Amino acid sequence: MAAAGIQSDSILLLVWVGCSDQGLAAVPDDVPRNATSLDLSSNHIVMINSGDFNSLSKLRYLHMKTNWISGVDDGAFGDLSELLELEMDKNNFTKLSDNMFHGLWKLTILSLEENQITHVSPRALQSLISLKTVRLNYNQLQTVEIRTILQLPNLQELFLEFNILTSFQTNNLQVNTSNLRTLSIGHNYIQRFSITTDIFPHLQSVHLSGPSGLKWDVPNSTFLRSLTVLDLHMVDVSCDTFVRMLQSTESLQTLALTAMTNRRVLAALVGISCRNRVVTSLDLSENGFVTIADTLLRSCSQLTELDLSFNDLQDMSDLALTSLKQLRCLELNNNYLKTVPRAIRGLSTLEIFNLSFNFISELTCSDFLNLTRLTELHLDQNRISVVDGCVFQDLKNLRVLNISGNAVRKLVDFFKVNSKKLEVLDLSGNFLIVLKQGDFRNLPSLRYLDLQSGKYYPANNGAFEGLNGLKTLIVTPFMHNVMNFTGMPQLENLKLLVTFSLKSSYDNPEPPFTHLPSLKNLIIEKYDGQYDMSADFLKGLKCLENFRADRFFSPIPNLQALDLSNNKLRSLDFLIWANLSALRQLTLRHNELTVINETVLQSLPALTYLDLFGNPFSCDCSNAGFIQWVISNNQTQVVNAHQYDCAFPLSKKGTKLLDFDVQSCWMDVSFLCFISSTCLVVLTLLSSFIYHFLRWQLAYGFYLFLAFLYDSRKKKKGTPHQFDAFVSYNVHDEAWVYREMLPVLEEEQGWRLCLHHRDFQPGKPIMENITDAIYGSRKTICVISRHYLQSEWCSREIQMASFRLFDEHKDVLILLFLEEIPTQQLSPYYRMRKTVKRRTYLSWPQAGQHTGVFWQNVRRALETGDGPTDNNLLTGPADS
Repeated sequence: MAAAGIQSDSILLLVWVGCSDQGLAAVPDDVPRNATSLDLSSNHIVMINSGDFNSLSKLRYLHMKTNWISGVDDGAFGDLSELLELEMDKNNFTKLSDNMFHGLWKLTILSLEENQITHVSPRALQSLISLKTVRLNYNQLQTVEIRTILQLPNLQELFLEFNILTSFQTNNLQVNTSNLRTLSIGHNYIQRFSITTDIFPHLQSVHLSGPSGLKWDVPNSTFLRSLTVLDLHMVDVSCDTFVRMLQSTESLQTLALTAMTNRRVLAALVGISCRNRVVTSLDLSENGFVTIADTLLRSCSQLTELDLSFNDLQDMSDLALTSLKQLRCLELNNNYLKTVPRAIRGLSTLEIFNLSFNFISELTCSDFLNLTRLTELHLDQNRISVVDGCVFQDLKNLRVLNISGNAVRKLVDFFKVNSKKLEVLDLSGNFLIVLKQGDFRNLPSLRYLDLQSGKYYPANNGAFEGLNGLKTLIVTPFMHNVMNFTGMPQLENLKLLVTFSLKSSYDNPEPPFTHLPSLKNLIIEKYDGQYDMSADFLKGLKCLENFRADRFFSPIPNLQALDLSNNKLRSLDFLIWANLSALRQLTLRHNELTVINETVLQSLPALTYLDLFGNPFSCDCSNAGFIQWVISNNQTQVVNAHQYDCAFPLSKKGTKLLDFDVQSCWMDVSFLCFISSTCLVVLTLLSSFIYHFLRWQLAYGFYLFLAFLYDSRKKKKGTPHQFDAFVSYNVHDEAWVYREMLPVLEEEQGWRLCLHHRDFQPGKPIMENITDAIYGSRKTICVISRHYLQSEWCSREIQMASFRLFDEHKDVLILLFLEEIPTQQLSPYYRMRKTVKRRTYLSWPQAGQHTGVFWQNVRRALETGDGPTDNNLLTGPADS
């Protein structure tokens, strides 16, 4: 574990051990026994064995995401009696077995997202009596598996998105009463949501998405008496069903109607929601609105929060928001607005306004007229270049202003009018030319100021005067001869992003930080140049606790003595990259160092004198390497090392550091263990070689073999085609399929299409459903995007269809590209099709405004017979 990182907080007695991305094939056996947090993410661990976590009884947080773990020995977590959080996302679990989590009595959070879990044993979670949050998104769980999870006595949050649930019904759950607060079951195959018994008295939030025709069955409104949040994503329901939803959720306050495919029905649902008079927060994001008419929100006078983000808004009717007399929060981010909508000018109750990620290039003096209660304004990631002084004149209560990521070049006195309550100002990522004296003088309440930029800019003397309450400043240093920070007596955090070579000030010989008596944290990043550092560079920093500087010492490789005594340093890691190859004497008396990383000492090859007296050392395994170095090192004299006292843990307070037995931190390794480790390394290297160079070929061959078996059975049966085409797409592209494809191909042209959300048989293995759909259809239409290429199931679908193409010599594959994707990003499965039939590649982006031609090309591809002489269609276009 030499490359791992160990950090210690002496006050809270917490020890973080980081072993992520180390190529580990098993849990290391030299983890300090007092570790409270262990990160084993992004390794090659395949199994959790009994004894892997022996003696780690203080561990509270364990992270093992992105490994290859497929199983856990019974009782492997038995020693982790204090564990609170266990994360094992992105592994290879297929089931949760009995006694898998035995001993985790205090566990409150369990995350197993993005595995392949199909089964949960009835006793798998039985011992998790304190569990409050379970995350099982992106698995293959069916409805029946929920019973075991909901029997947890203290469960409050359950996340089951992107599984294969077909219903949620209380009469199948075998649960008397649940403490569940949040239920998230979106992106499944939910066809029926039924709560007919009073088992969820505390349920507050439900996230639901599903196919059209969703049945809602909650006969008694008291069954959901605590529900305040209902999130409906891509749920096409009738108005009658929606009315029943609202009638059974009388306490509803927040309603989300997102990614709806039918705009006319959506407008009707909005009207019904607003007439309900109970809903105060409405989310209409991701619905593709181009404009907002003055009738859409006419009945929504009770709304206090409205979200219209991630639409295609280009403008709004001036009267669109007239009726929203109580609106406090408005989200219009991630749209295509070029100006601030005039509709907001009458919203005198508005407190939070988000216009980020639009195309606004200019602000006028009347844009925020009468918004006297506004406290937060987000204008980041637009194209604003000029802001007049009158823009914010009415914003007397503004506390947060974000104008980052624009093209602002100068501050034209626009903070000098009624901005005395402003606390947070973000101007990062702009093109500032100069900071003038007094630019921030009228901001006495400012606490956070971000001025970082991609290039340096000059600042006149006194540019920061008046910022008496500023706590945090992030800035790209200005001209090399102006490095004094004045006017900020309470500044505690300073971050400098250096983009050029710094030199000492010739105009003012005073040390740069002399007037920052309260500074605790100093960070210098991206330092690529040089700095002629004076001996008193850090003079005046009496409260400095943390100092980090990239390559800060690199210009002084001949430094021989360094004294950093009487500070509040807690770490020496900044010396690792200092390149102090000539340093002989290092004095660090009376700091707050608890753990000394021996890597720091190894980076000082010429060190002969080290004084660490007066530091509160931690006498535990986290200092084992340092203690061993002190005892065995013959070059460096550690002054009075035998007098260093232990401050932590409390049981060893008063004892001597060198009296600690470091042998208790290590385990003897036998020759057999060495042989086993060697074999494991060889096996790991071989597996890595196969995975890196042959994984696509192996995977492709495997699915070709499965397709061959299936095709052989189909030929014997002679089963006729059930559909004209099977549509293979990723869930992120579902909105396009329902909005663009289905109305044309099914309703206008009359083709019979197979969709997995609609036509897959519930309960049947998903791979069997895929093969049935491909061989039960004349064609396979692949809707390809970047999300599609990254999807495991989509990959399997196109592999199966490709095999059918080669085996039957039939033109059965049609590729529709939703995005322009470079050839090098296509996997071998997709490159193969390119060499076979170029004429069936259709590009939606290239269609542009001529979508009619695009769909005619699709029609001709569907009309093409299966073979050279076969022109008969199962179901032709409606007009044929």
